[in-house]
Amino acid sequence: MARTTGSDGEKTEAAVREAAISLIARLGYEAMSMRQLAAEVGVQAAALYRYFPTKEDLLFTLMREHMEGLIEAWSTARPVAADPVTRLAAYVENHIAFHIERRHATHVSNMELRSLSHERLTQILKMRTAYEKELRMILRDGAEAGRFEIDDTGLTAMALIQMMTGVIVWFRPGERLSVAEVTTTYLSMTMRLVGAKIDAYSGARPFERAKDAVAL
Repeated sequence: MARTTGSDGEKTEAAVREAAISLIARLGYEAMSMRQLAAEVGVQAAALYRYFPTKEDLLFTLMREHMEGLIEAWSTARPVAADPVTRLAAYVENHIAFHIERRHATHVSNMELRSLSHERLTQILKMRTAYEKELRMILRDGAEAGRFEIDDTGLTAMALIQMMTGVIVWFRPGERLSVAEVTTTYLSMTMRLVGAKIDAYSGARPFERAKDAVAL
């Protein structure tokens, strides 16, 4: 990473966050030192504490911003008063696109929860619960409308979240599948998993939209 010495505080703080995500994803939170982080950014170690008084403050900020970004992205992508099938398709598309684009941040958010204090862990888990509640509502609405066949809404939601987020483990841009192709396949699997009744759907099949997505 290029040195940022002499840049204004906002740019330096952004560089710190970016470097921290990369280092923690590669080394782990416990193994990464603030001295290593300072060297990566190109500042004195003491300068980091102007932005993040403790190492845990930094980790919590990264995790909070990740969840805030995910919730905001879904708020923007959420269809208004749409059919449950369309809403589910939009949720899946948004989730996959967001996490692929932020692969390292997702890894940090998933693997380093154990490093947070109880109070901060509780805050992050509340944000996760709020986001996942949106998926459970979609599944429940679809089941009540006879569009989905689901035995357990909670378990189905957890299975879908794990499946979608797991894309970051193996997906790499420029390899065999594009983001659009991955999304199309995962949408198809999702619809089968929930027993979606889409034959009578008046619009285009919801997972067809992913074919027009731009690969990252």
